[in-house]
Amino acid sequence: MGSSKSGFNDDSASESYGGAAATESDTEADRDDECPPSLESSPYAEEEKVLAFHSLHIYEAKVKKIEYRLKEWRYYVHYLGWSKNWDEWVGVDRLMKYTDENLQKQRELNNKQDAEKTTKPSRAYYAKPKGSNVPRGKKRKNDSILKEKGALPLEKLVNIQIPPTLKKQLIDDCEFVTHLGKLVRLPRTPSVDDILKKYLDYRLKKDGIFLYQCRMADSVGEIMKGLRCYFDKALPVMLLYKSERQQYEETVADDVDPSTIYGAEHLLRLFVKLPELLVYANIEEETLRELQQKLNDFLKFLQKNQSLFFLSAYHAREEIETSTNNLVG
Repeated sequence: MGSSKSGFNDDSASESYGGAAATESDTEADRDDECPPSLESSPYAEEEKVLAFHSLHIYEAKVKKIEYRLKEWRYYVHYLGWSKNWDEWVGVDRLMKYTDENLQKQRELNNKQDAEKTTKPSRAYYAKPKGSNVPRGKKRKNDSILKEKGALPLEKLVNIQIPPTLKKQLIDDCEFVTHLGKLVRLPRTPSVDDILKKYLDYRLKKDGIFLYQCRMADSVGEIMKGLRCYFDKALPVMLLYKSERQQYEETVADDVDPSTIYGAEHLLRLFVKLPELLVYANIEEETLRELQQKLNDFLKFLQKNQSLFFLSAYHAREEIETSTNNLVG
């Protein structure tokens, strides 16, 4: 069960990503474009070779599809030499013409990023959760990996401010699972991995493509990578209720990351644990403040897209098992 909407809210309006079905607000906006421009007026053409910004670098890509929605051009690009799983819709601000001048910009930016990566250690925002190598199927002796640490120094706790609507989401989540015996149907769409990528795209679009060349974009990408790593390690150890463990064992294979299977419901649980986990990450005070700001901004992003990311109702175990059996049969 999920929402038919596919847009992601920012501070000003609801926007649509990924070429998915239009929301009602999208439809109204489309009506305003009584005479949409012809494809010939698009800055880029189908099958055109371009240069595309992605994850702090510039890559060669090819435009596969074009659309004009919400008064802007969108391009579905394939990164040359990459798996089709990386194909994505991007705005015109993510593309450049394939020219000698822009190829030089590509070399300069990519060399700069690679040099920084090799000459300075990556800032450690997160420490690996202890107990993350707990064998699958065995009983976890500790509900919290920090139980033996005792009381935590409050002055060292990161102040993660979970918005009231998301706090209610956590309460409802607990009620569904522990009291009503229901589960989240897996795999979830969007997954944790999807949500983290959407947030990174949202920040880059909101702040401008030139952030690819500065420390801010680097830190946001690093934080999202750290969140994904923490989620994958922490989920089987401390983010599941007892009644969810069987589903985990049956659904998540040894070589599959939980962040590609679980969704916002379980990601939000991680934010409850993060202040305790980060106490032992040995992070410098300045970096800790930056991390705190970024995490709180991410929670605001979750809140603004709550109806798109979170389920409104869970499913009985029998219903999920019946559905799975029908798929197998």
